[in-house]
Amino acid sequence: MVNFCIFANTGRKRNNNYLLKFTAKQISDILNGTVIGNPEVEVHKLSKIEEGDQGSLTFLSNPKYNSWLYTTDASVVIVKEDFVPDKEVGSTLIQVDDPYLAFTKILEYYNQIKPHKSGLESPNYIDKTATYGSDLYLGAFSYLSANVKIGKNVKIYPNVFIGENVIIGDNTTIFAGSKIYSESEIGDDCTIHSGTVIGCDGFGFAPKKNGDYSKIPQTGNVIIEDNVDIGAGTTIDRATLGSTIIREGVKLDNQIHIAHNVEIGKHTVIAAQTGVAGSTKIGNNCKIGGQVGIVGHITIGDNVQIQAQSGIGKSIPDNETVQGSPAIPYHDFNKSYVHFKNLPKISSRLDDLDKKLETKK
Repeated sequence: MVNFCIFANTGRKRNNNYLLKFTAKQISDILNGTVIGNPEVEVHKLSKIEEGDQGSLTFLSNPKYNSWLYTTDASVVIVKEDFVPDKEVGSTLIQVDDPYLAFTKILEYYNQIKPHKSGLESPNYIDKTATYGSDLYLGAFSYLSANVKIGKNVKIYPNVFIGENVIIGDNTTIFAGSKIYSESEIGDDCTIHSGTVIGCDGFGFAPKKNGDYSKIPQTGNVIIEDNVDIGAGTTIDRATLGSTIIREGVKLDNQIHIAHNVEIGKHTVIAAQTGVAGSTKIGNNCKIGGQVGIVGHITIGDNVQIQAQSGIGKSIPDNETVQGSPAIPYHDFNKSYVHFKNLPKISSRLDDLDKKLETKK
């Protein structure tokens, strides 16, 4: 459960006297919605619908949760504009076009009114050649190397390392413990979560005649464009030559590996534990599920959907949906699965037929 809070700078402990309250009408105005019920009812916190209590705001977008609407104690519930209750509802409703997006907008508003971090904590290291814009927050034990260039309103949390010649745009947040290697470029309005490593060497080794390996120098960099979100523990390797590129609006989940010279197109979304091998190009607006493995040197088109735990061993054209390992078209996989799960029975029947044929000989 999340509280809307603005605190006076008094050093006193948090309590409800300092909570910022909103009426249903004020929230409706923010969301361009319609109030059904008491427009003056107040809320000061956010909750899930099944955990709602007095003073909380929640939402209903999935029909399987409809029953909770009639039992929740939440003061205000955001619902779809065409939603019609089956029976009496105790909460005030706000009707909107998309409840999920509307609730997301409220969460974004909450993030904007959270206590504002700025200033340089101590100890830290800032090289004399590093430059940064106004309203920087630099957490303790962070390190800014030579020739680093940081934009305005950037938030860098404790224990972050920023390597030489790194460029970071405006309004970007880098959470604790992240490491940004030299030459990396990060755009505006990006979020990089804890433990992320950007710009480490790609996995490049050439086999020698004696069975050993010779390391191939990785001389490129990583470019991350605007409005990219990168989850905790994700690793993005620098290019051997040129750049590994994460295009505008890409969303990467936790614990993803992006290898050297990969390019990910605009607004593509990738779920956790996916690995993309070197030099593969992924198109725009793709959706890739968790634990997907993608080989190197292939091209995945625009608007491709890859189901979780799929293995991708060849290029995929635009607008395809695939599943399985090796992956095949999604509908073919579903048809095939009917037979996969019946293989033990089919095998048993074949064994029975063999026995019957043997007895007739």
